[in-house]
Amino acid sequence: MTGARVLVAGGGGIGGACALAYAAAGASVAVVDREQSVLDAVAVAFDEAGVACELLRADLTEHGAGARVVADAVERLGGLDVLLHAVGINDRRPILAFTEDEWDHILRVNLSTLFGLAQAAGRHMVEQRSGRILALSSVSGLLAHHSHGPYAASKGGINQLLRVMAREWADAGVTVNALAPGYIETPLTAGELAKPGKRESLEGLVPAGRLGTPEEVTGPALFLSSRHAGFITGHVMYIDGGRTLV
Repeated sequence: MTGARVLVAGGGGIGGACALAYAAAGASVAVVDREQSVLDAVAVAFDEAGVACELLRADLTEHGAGARVVADAVERLGGLDVLLHAVGINDRRPILAFTEDEWDHILRVNLSTLFGLAQAAGRHMVEQRSGRILALSSVSGLLAHHSHGPYAASKGGINQLLRVMAREWADAGVTVNALAPGYIETPLTAGELAKPGKRESLEGLVPAGRLGTPEEVTGPALFLSSRHAGFITGHVMYIDGGRTLV
């Protein structure tokens, strides 16, 4: 990854861990997030690790934000070789409990932000005839988890959107893949895991017998972003301790 120019969207949890791993591997990294507190935490983590990072504050749900952020990252980094989209929210309720506005909000945050950002990055990478695009999907894009309707739909949408991008851009040397974590301990899952018996229940569904950590997603992200993965595209890589086996 030495010398690669990387943009990570979403600085918390898995996104932040991957951003730090990219930098530790020698990449120039920019992180975009809409929350200043998240960017402040990223800055502290990078300072403690002794590596540099460009910080961009933007709300990617705004129309045109993806194109603006990619242009800013290209200017600051001197180009763009890798995009990782790690933006996502969940709302664990039965489908009958959602309003249309609530549905729209989750799909806009999880799926539409990917479209805007990846489309802009894809234009740049197709023109330069190389690039790597990754997005965080989930085992929920495959499994029918209760009370995950909009979230699962967004992750299934991510999988298929990335497959079409992979098909359209393959001959330009641009690979497009998804990372699909299982049950990972992140700020997104902290509230759910704090419920009585929830951690034990989820661990019981994982053949590995435990939950994953954000750092266990960084290795696959680095691999799919590297020259070693140049012939892998349109793939959904499950990082789940065997959850999708049962």
